[in-house]
Amino acid sequence: MNDASAVANALEGIDTAFYIAPVEIENEAETGKQFVALAKNAGVRRIVFSSVIHPILSELPNHAGKAPVEEAILDSDLEYVLLHPAVFFQNLKSAWPKVKETGVHGEPWSNDTRFSRVDYRDVAEVAAIAPTEDRLLFGTFELCADGVLNRYDIAALMSDVLGRIVTAKKIDPPSEGGNAKLARMFAWYDKHPLLGNATTLRAILGREPRTLQAFLQDLNGGH
Repeated sequence: MNDASAVANALEGIDTAFYIAPVEIENEAETGKQFVALAKNAGVRRIVFSSVIHPILSELPNHAGKAPVEEAILDSDLEYVLLHPAVFFQNLKSAWPKVKETGVHGEPWSNDTRFSRVDYRDVAEVAAIAPTEDRLLFGTFELCADGVLNRYDIAALMSDVLGRIVTAKKIDPPSEGGNAKLARMFAWYDKHPLLGNATTLRAILGREPRTLQAFLQDLNGGH
């Protein structure tokens, strides 16, 4: 952690800490473990950790880096809530203008790979419950919307929303940067699905989770 003393000072007098690792952070596991130690030393009572679905997947660096943090939380004897969100609907937002322009939905892994996904607004609603109520205390919660969709399925939803055909395509990964972690992730996605179940999220929210089709309609201005 770049400035442990600053983090320790910020945690003084805090009852509950919400922790989420920055994207692409180096030494994610050690940073998270240090945060847990600092929180305990500062007298924090509860940690809510926004982890990831299936953190035991060692071939996915952005998953495996979170498993040791969860272990540190469990070893800390602090109160905890562990959140395991699936792939976010919002990850599609940056590609939406190009989909509208080209009629192609492309990503650098197999068109056939299926994912469970979730709207981050639903995750945020759960994340607001976790530190303010006790009903999720000492729980580990998989957060997924209904549906396990591959790229063909998503392209079909995009076609319905746009009123014209959108084609699914496997594209080449970005050539610049040589990001080894991304390369490993794309290679894993090319062969394996990443799936979960909506039952837990539905129970926590007390309603149906938001759907991908509704999210795409929002991206398209509500049409």
